[in-house]
Amino acid sequence: MNITEFLPNNTFGALLIFARIGTAMMLLPGFGEVYVPQRYRLLFALIFSALLLPILSPILPPLPASPADLVVVLGGELIVGAFIGTLTRLILSALQTAGQIVSTQAGLSYAQVFNPTEASQDSVPSTFYAILGVLLIFLTNLHHLMLHGLVDSYAVFVPGHLPPFEDLSQTVAQMVSSSFRLAIEMAAPFIVLGTVFFVGLGLIARLVPQLQVLFVAQPLQILGGLLLMGLLAASGMGWFLQAFAQQFQLIIPS
Repeated sequence: MNITEFLPNNTFGALLIFARIGTAMMLLPGFGEVYVPQRYRLLFALIFSALLLPILSPILPPLPASPADLVVVLGGELIVGAFIGTLTRLILSALQTAGQIVSTQAGLSYAQVFNPTEASQDSVPSTFYAILGVLLIFLTNLHHLMLHGLVDSYAVFVPGHLPPFEDLSQTVAQMVSSSFRLAIEMAAPFIVLGTVFFVGLGLIARLVPQLQVLFVAQPLQILGGLLLMGLLAASGMGWFLQAFAQQFQLIIPS
């Protein structure tokens, strides 16, 4: 192969890998957070793509003959990268949903702080769970699983072929359902506690009408919610990490 063929083919191969890797890096937990500078994310995606080029070059398609075919091939890689990144975000969103349920049951809905993972104001439990979840993903080396999954995705979604859009849409719908179910499971003790607390509060209000239950209930509700968060934080996050690994391995089997 002469230089006139070597450069276009390798440039196209690097661009094809970067299209999938770079798109996924913009969305993966930890790598794609808004507080991570964009130049660092771009640099990491470029280095990772360059390292994968010698490994993946045998399965990469040849340089398309027409610009339209080039757009189709690159578009397919962008869709696959966005698909993988979106699914990991959906798994992580279970923490935010669980935090919203906890904040409602614990009386902390109006306690708003800045959530760096969403770049917006959020309740204290949601922000706590979201930051803790990203931190534990890296402390337990689950980010290695995500990087391995990106490499293994080339065996599932072959470059040069459009991904099966029907299967992608069904997988996204199933992941939304799984994420919401995980959030409900994590927040189930708070739902039970809140139900029992408010039922007891209603009984007290009927038995002792002179008691100002709102003034008594609010501090007890917050105190009980914080105590329960402290008791269940370790087990709940362990449950989330296990579900995160299982769901990601179902998406991209190794």
